[in-house]
Amino acid sequence: MIDDATIAVAGSTILFAGTAADFVAESDDDILVLTPGQIIVPGLIDLHCHGAFGVDFSTTNAHDARIALRKLHALGTTSIVASLVTASPDELAGQLTLLAELVDEGLLAGLHLEGPFLARARCGAQDPRCLSEPDSGVTQRLIDSARGHLTTMTYAPELPGSDYLLELLTSHGVVPSLGHTACSTTEASASLQSAQDGLLTSPHGRGRSRPTVTHLFNAMDPLHHRAPGALAACLRAAKAGNAVVELIADNTHLHPDLVVMMFDLVGAGNIALVTDSMAASGLTDGQYRLGPAHVTVNEGVARLATSGAIAGGTASMLELVRNSVQAGVSLDDAVTAAAAVPSDIIGSSSRAGRLQADRAADLLILDDSLETVRVMRHGHWLDRPPKGSISHDQTGATT
Repeated sequence: MIDDATIAVAGSTILFAGTAADFVAESDDDILVLTPGQIIVPGLIDLHCHGAFGVDFSTTNAHDARIALRKLHALGTTSIVASLVTASPDELAGQLTLLAELVDEGLLAGLHLEGPFLARARCGAQDPRCLSEPDSGVTQRLIDSARGHLTTMTYAPELPGSDYLLELLTSHGVVPSLGHTACSTTEASASLQSAQDGLLTSPHGRGRSRPTVTHLFNAMDPLHHRAPGALAACLRAAKAGNAVVELIADNTHLHPDLVVMMFDLVGAGNIALVTDSMAASGLTDGQYRLGPAHVTVNEGVARLATSGAIAGGTASMLELVRNSVQAGVSLDDAVTAAAAVPSDIIGSSSRAGRLQADRAADLLILDDSLETVRVMRHGHWLDRPPKGSISHDQTGATT
């Protein structure tokens, strides 16, 4: 935190970030002076986002996706990795191809596959009919469909063929993300180590050096003193700096006290705050879709209409930061987990996540309540998004 600071921007790049005494303004500079209590933080980065504003990335068209992404950007999530739920290989390949275009356009920062190689016992809101054991042919097809933009892929390490899956993913610079698993501590520990080794030695690692853990605590066995399961291995790996754990700090997926405990235990540099948001994010309670599943949102909590299982989140990244700070996490740590760490997972293609010279001019001006005042993305100030969904028919919400 710097109390008397200046940030200078030219085009889409930060030229200077530091103390005001070290910066000399030019006479023709356009200068914005913050009011007392306002602060500047990096634009936030969401590694796990299934959609928002009535749009489900697993089923959307490109036009609606562009509108939803621009709305998310204007809320302060200036970099987004679009997540796809489990579906058939044909459906996944087609949607990856569609969304890869939006990465090329600069609207998305990457793509994430949550499946299809997940444990049936911990499938959560994923469609169990489409789950399968790792298949090299399917995996290669999905990687090719993403055209170099597949950032992460969630997998269950206990499934046969997962070792080869890790080799294939890391050889293409794709970050393996352990999750939706019922594996043992030993299996999880060995798999995380293999994933890290593969990333470190991959010629296409793109600067990505650590595996991640998909929404820690959710869709995995709870910690038990005689059967610690994957959780124990994930926490040890994160504490050692060998893995990054995702936390959905929306006060629904995780208790606020547990979020604080995770920051204390493994450190902000090993945590990525993620929304796991679905189509209802940014909208009101109602009926929505997550892939093929029907979802009911009540008081902001999304659940499958059939089983009642939690089906993604509805909070924004800035809400996660506020929740973490209100729970007792320092603002510096919360922003680190919401911007700097996710930027590292995206890899060398990401210039966002830090207020430093030569980085992307993505930043948020917040008031003393951590509410958004203004958002800059790629050097341009963004207008606040209008309320409403993209499609009345898809969500049942008023447009």
